Amino acid sequence: MNWKQLYKERLCTAEEAVNCIKSGDKVAFAHAIAEPTVLVDAMVANAKAYKNVEISHMVSLGKGEYSKPEYKENFRVNSWFVSPAVRGSIAEGHGDYTPVFFYEIPSYIRKGIFKLNVFMVTVSPPDEHGYCCVGVSCDYTMQAIESADIVLAEVNDQVPVVYGDAFVHVSKIDRFVESSRPLPELSLPHIGETELAIGRYCAELIEDGATLQLGIGAIPDAVLQALKDKKDLGIHSEMISDGVVDLYEAGVINNSQKGINKGKMVVTFLMGTKRIYDFIDHNPAVEMRTVDYVNHPVIVAQNTKLVSINSCISVDFMGQVVSDSIGITQFSGVGGQVDFIRGAAMSIDGKGKAIIAMPSVAKKKDGTLISKITPYIDKGAAVTTSRNDVDYIVTEYGIAPLKGQTLKNRARNLINISHPDFREELKIEFEKRFNAKF
Repeated sequence: MNWKQLYKERLCTAEEAVNCIKSGDKVAFAHAIAEPTVLVDAMVANAKAYKNVEISHMVSLGKGEYSKPEYKENFRVNSWFVSPAVRGSIAEGHGDYTPVFFYEIPSYIRKGIFKLNVFMVTVSPPDEHGYCCVGVSCDYTMQAIESADIVLAEVNDQVPVVYGDAFVHVSKIDRFVESSRPLPELSLPHIGETELAIGRYCAELIEDGATLQLGIGAIPDAVLQALKDKKDLGIHSEMISDGVVDLYEAGVINNSQKGINKGKMVVTFLMGTKRIYDFIDHNPAVEMRTVDYVNHPVIVAQNTKLVSINSCISVDFMGQVVSDSIGITQFSGVGGQVDFIRGAAMSIDGKGKAIIAMPSVAKKKDGTLISKITPYIDKGAAVTTSRNDVDYIVTEYGIAPLKGQTLKNRARNLINISHPDFREELKIEFEKRFNAKF
């Protein structure tokens, strides 16, 4: 049977496709932009047919209706990263969160630690050879397609085709549902003076020829804006943003000095604006690889002058970094922060750097400010990056190097880059904590 006939036989409506889901099944969605909303909506509409279906995913940009209390008998969230849409279900107790390093998810799926009965994904239409592209989410998608009992695909003709480990033959997919919808877009963040200052300090730590890992948001974009005078930068990152396109088009990013994958920007998933989706489409300069390659610390370490830039919620005097919880509230997830911090530390040329970049203060709901540099982490909070792993902390007030520093010097360095309104009280806490003058 040729692939065209196979595709035609497996083509159906979303309502028909989700009938493959049975009560008690473990169902996972592809990551972020690749979440197949047509299938998810059909699944929710068919909720009465299910009991105790477990739903798992990393970042979800969807509505998360399956996580609402009225569906708690039908669906149970077990998320690998806590997105706003499902945060309430976890706080209310009818959902849950499983901590996991991003690079380990394919291994967990392969070993059956994360058993998948059904996997749902968005793909491009098949090419002339019968291969669909997963387009914007390679990460754990490829292993999930291989391991799941049943694979359901939304075939969206607006999904970009990205080269690398991102192609799946139609024979690997059990049901196809065709759609044509624009991919979700994230609005460009507002970059204020705080972010610009943080970006400038981060840029001081980035040498010509460095390979970068950045996330998305105001701080990564501010860092990119501060790199216009650099040369021969490369990208080995979970994802890229619009600012990367600017530097690539300006010739600042050319990937010529990378330790591995020379000439290529290597990513594992993508989300952003249409500009990014258009940029990556059929672009030989971009290669998408699975997350157990891109984020594996041993692979990260093979990049020369690797600079990892991530953010956090708070950091205490010892350098313990809290990035995914606020007290006992699970706010997000571990993601790939530790993957890249450890990879940078193992860099083959000894020039890797790991930066945690954050504003010095956060604003509470009532408008009052709190210091993100604290004597102690909040009760119940989880340490994301340990004090043994942490390298540099950057705020709008400067750079605090922590590796190789004593506990007292760590605290001093952090207090020196804290918000001026909190420095005196932090110094008092320092003297109480260490029985020593600041």
